Amino acid sequence: MSHVLIAGFGDLGQELARRLQLAGHQTTGLRRNAGESEGVISADVSNPETLHTLAELKPDILVYCVAASEHSDENYRLSYVEGLRNVLAALASVTLRHIFFVSSTGVYGQETQDVLDETTPAIATEFSGVRMLEAEALLQGLPATVLRFSGIYGPGRLRMITLAREPQKWPPRNGWTNRIHRDDGAAFIVYLIAQLGQQPLAALYVVTDHQPLPMYDLLHWLAAQQGVEANAVTVPAVSGNKRLSNQRMLATGYAFIYPDYVAGYTALLADLPAG
Repeated sequence: MSHVLIAGFGDLGQELARRLQLAGHQTTGLRRNAGESEGVISADVSNPETLHTLAELKPDILVYCVAASEHSDENYRLSYVEGLRNVLAALASVTLRHIFFVSSTGVYGQETQDVLDETTPAIATEFSGVRMLEAEALLQGLPATVLRFSGIYGPGRLRMITLAREPQKWPPRNGWTNRIHRDDGAAFIVYLIAQLGQQPLAALYVVTDHQPLPMYDLLHWLAAQQGVEANAVTVPAVSGNKRLSNQRMLATGYAFIYPDYVAGYTALLADLPAG
């Protein structure tokens, strides 16, 4: 069993730790304010002085799944580029079996009807994608896997469910949307860790479910499930964003918990308070 250091102990990191512990692994979480949480340490990835004790933990595996605290170029640079650089430097004396970096499919800035996969050049058009690519580049030459997550949804991530209730606020564009349930994101990382030494891991996986779909298809379905009348809404032509393939992810043998939006959102809706 491995000792997994999870840098970035938010929603995804906590679910990952829970699943790793159930599988028998030891975990240590890293977040800015750990409070009294057991197995979690307080440190700021953007401040190297707070990371000097990481090597003493002697982790076997690093999962870097930090979330930026604000949507700005500087925060993305500190959170992803400098943060990853600082953590790797702090662990320079430790021989890590593997590093997993949670990136984003936002690195694909192109808008196209083509289905994109890991072999598609990443053409970032926003600062967020540019910074993610800079961080990914820090892993070259290391035993590492980049995980480009599409839009994460799950418990507490109810933006689309809420938006579906207010058709007047739906976006003017009907672009493609690609989604991954938080539980599948965490479970896939656990699955890859179990595969270490059993099968070679790719350097890159697009982490997304089976069914990209137009945004208005998702909103209409969610509205209907909540009893919201939206038939009068004019549906714009499908335009913008891109569709993503998860074939490399599936080729590992991973079995999805929520293979598409119907399965994932049905479970979320069932857990919402009545009324």
